[in-house]
Amino acid sequence: MAEEKSFEAKLQELEGIVQALDQGDRPLEGALSDFQKGVALAKDLQETLQKAEKSLAKVMQEDGSLTDLELTNHD
Repeated sequence: MAEEKSFEAKLQELEGIVQALDQGDRPLEGALSDFQKGVALAKDLQETLQKAEKSLAKVMQEDGSLTDLELTNHD
C-alpha cells in the first residue's frame, strides 16, 4: 500500500505540472494526462484546505466545550 503524500508534496507536484504545461513542449497526450492529474491534485488540495479550515474554526469556551467560530470573511 502506498503512503499518502503530504499536502506540501502534493502542492509541489502540482507546481511541477503547471510549469511543465506552461512550457508547452509536451505532446498532446502527455499534456492532457498531466492536466487531468493536476486537476485531481488541485481538487484534493482544496478539500484538505477546507477540512483544515473547518477544524480551525472552533472556539474553546470557558467550560471546555467547542463552538463554531463566526467567520466574517466568506470569500
